[in-house]
Amino acid sequence: MLIRIFITFLVLLFPLQSFAKEAVVPQNDAQIKLSFAPLVKKVAPAVVNIYTKRNVMAGFKNPFMDDPFFGMFFNKDMFGGQLRKYLESALGSGVIVTEDGLVVTNAHVIKGAQEITISLNDGNEYATDVVLIDEASDLALMRVKDKDVNLPFVTLKPSESLEVGDLVLAIGNPFGVGQTVTSGIVSAQGRSSLDINDYNFFIQTDAAINPGNSGGPLVSMDGKVVGINTAIYSRSGGSMGIGFAIPSEMVASVIAAEMNGQVGANGIIRPWLGVKAQDVSSDIANSLGMDSPIGAILSDIHSVSPFKKAGVKAGDVIVSVNGYEIKDVAELKFRIATVPIGRVAKIVILRDGKKINLSVKAVAPPDNPPRSTLVLKGKHALNGAVISNLNPAVAVEVGLIGEESGVVVVQGPRGFFFGRSIVPGDIIAEINGKKITDTSQVDRALNTSTRGVQIIIKRGGRLVQLYLR
Repeated sequence: MLIRIFITFLVLLFPLQSFAKEAVVPQNDAQIKLSFAPLVKKVAPAVVNIYTKRNVMAGFKNPFMDDPFFGMFFNKDMFGGQLRKYLESALGSGVIVTEDGLVVTNAHVIKGAQEITISLNDGNEYATDVVLIDEASDLALMRVKDKDVNLPFVTLKPSESLEVGDLVLAIGNPFGVGQTVTSGIVSAQGRSSLDINDYNFFIQTDAAINPGNSGGPLVSMDGKVVGINTAIYSRSGGSMGIGFAIPSEMVASVIAAEMNGQVGANGIIRPWLGVKAQDVSSDIANSLGMDSPIGAILSDIHSVSPFKKAGVKAGDVIVSVNGYEIKDVAELKFRIATVPIGRVAKIVILRDGKKINLSVKAVAPPDNPPRSTLVLKGKHALNGAVISNLNPAVAVEVGLIGEESGVVVVQGPRGFFFGRSIVPGDIIAEINGKKITDTSQVDRALNTSTRGVQIIIKRGGRLVQLYLR
């Protein structure tokens, strides 16, 4: 009987002892006081609250104003009701990243603002100049006007150094309550299933991000900025543990492009791919003998694309850029977008089951052939419209992908009705049965027509026929 009791005692004792060894208990005063406080004290002084004021229109809105057809009949004080202009206040966050007061934030935080003021954690306020608004990446740069003040700043760190599960902090001004610090982990890298900006490539984190956090930094455990918090997934408007940050690599490329003067009317001038691509599906991967569905398969290549000059062909699968595995088209766009213009990107393609190493030079969109921009004038439906011959630079400016030639509308006509029928990005294919290939043909065709104008435009890959009197 005593032996049984002794054996039972051993069986019960050792599992408990084993469990006790696995539990980690603070062993000294330093471990008991383990805290993020030193890290916050290092970074928080460089995080700014951004206060903006912008003019907005508000008033009664007729329910038919958003209708695809009836919407053209409603405008300001007409059938849509009277609209009034008033000054709207908004808030966001940002972070100072250079000694001379360069502030990084989101483009949507300051776009359209008439007044911008930043406030530091110590309560000091400063006026800023807007340096750049790059809507494609949803990033913006500002610089503090006062040159005689010593400002705190933090530095960037490649987000690629992070691993899923690493601890991160988000710092910002949620709901305007004041500077707030939240902690979490990196939930995922390279999230591309979103539609937040033109480069859908984000760090996902469960650190609480709320309205007002936009533009604030995502910080690694060594006090470096690895991303700019920009969006959340939410059903209630508050944090649900799914937040997204723009990787620091994109931030660094925007800063570098601004410093090098690579700025156009629509923001940063980025490397031009000149290709059409799609994600590699499981079926495509099987047909190509690939082990897994990764990469971007090219379906079409522009005649002057740098990829074509490098030896890439339609049907090739791009699987790596500068050593980074390419999971999908979004990552391909992101990786090339962060290569400085003039530099060479090392790519790996898959062709006929073999991997081939190639070098692609990052180039700006070529402004060739000449755009021959023309402002249309005359007693016709397109009076006041601005048109250009298509080339890669023009295509990028109006948001077209893969179009090599033709005449594109850069700015719509002045007429109230016609200005809603012809919009920027429309390609004029025919006028009164005559094929259009040059801007001069448009002017001639419109001014020789005595009656209404029959126009065929290409919009979103479809042909649309319009008859304008």
